Amino acid sequence: MKFMRYLLYLSLAAFLFSSCSAGSGELTASPNAKRYPLKGKVVSVDKVAKRAKVDHEKIEGFMDRMTMDFPVKGDWVWSELNAGAEISAELVVDSTAKDPYWLENVAITSAPKPGQPEPPVNEDFAQIGNVVPSFTLTDQDGKKFNFDRYRGKALAITFIYARCPLPDYCIKMSTAFSDLALQVMKEPEASKNIRLLSISFDPANDTPEKLRSYGLGYMGKDAKPDFTVWQLAVGPDEEVKKVADFFGLRYEVDQNDKTQYVHSLRTAVIGPDGKLKKIFTGGDWTVSQLREELESSLKPQ
Repeated sequence: MKFMRYLLYLSLAAFLFSSCSAGSGELTASPNAKRYPLKGKVVSVDKVAKRAKVDHEKIEGFMDRMTMDFPVKGDWVWSELNAGAEISAELVVDSTAKDPYWLENVAITSAPKPGQPEPPVNEDFAQIGNVVPSFTLTDQDGKKFNFDRYRGKALAITFIYARCPLPDYCIKMSTAFSDLALQVMKEPEASKNIRLLSISFDPANDTPEKLRSYGLGYMGKDAKPDFTVWQLAVGPDEEVKKVADFFGLRYEVDQNDKTQYVHSLRTAVIGPDGKLKKIFTGGDWTVSQLREELESSLKPQ
């Protein structure tokens, strides 16, 4: 839930503009909705996808400073919101609503200056072309492995935890990975060269046995219990943190519900040479887009 609130900030950042001009009647929050103040700088906007990337300040009691993509509601925003603008907003988080988060009371506190450069790259995030560091995890069959397992293959990595209740977070990631795995398993050439890995950041709950059961649930009742293409793994907190930090993933226990996590979304594509080729932030990518990136990474550069 924290990550959802975090994404909400980005929505808020874009929605700040929407709320100011469109009024307060566009979205209605339930009595249980939570609200958080947000300040940040717009890094980029995608008017077609209606998303904005915002470098926001630390959100006290919620999330550290971070640069993230967020959906933005309010069509008028896209004629006003530009890279370099500084904004303040109120993030509304409502897990019961159709849109579980959005921005309200948006205000541009400083407009972008002509010729102003975009905010610098956050070096805490993984950089394209870097070799993914070594790590040791345990897969759904209880076998320990490290990243060498995937050398020579095209690999996609995403992060989940089994108890996640949010349809646009872990559920969406696992549905996409299982759908792609079922596709690939039917194609002999693809099944030799493509691998998918879901890493849990909830070791207290997600044992290898539980991850195996979780994966089989997504593969469908008629699917063979074959984890050759799609694997699930877990490891000690410090090991998972090391992997998560490289990819710019943020997660922490929700202080209002200790069984849940607030987390961001990161799905990465790594080439056969072990180098990072692509990072999808958020969950708006499709199975075909992910497969395209995997297949592209297999081609000689």
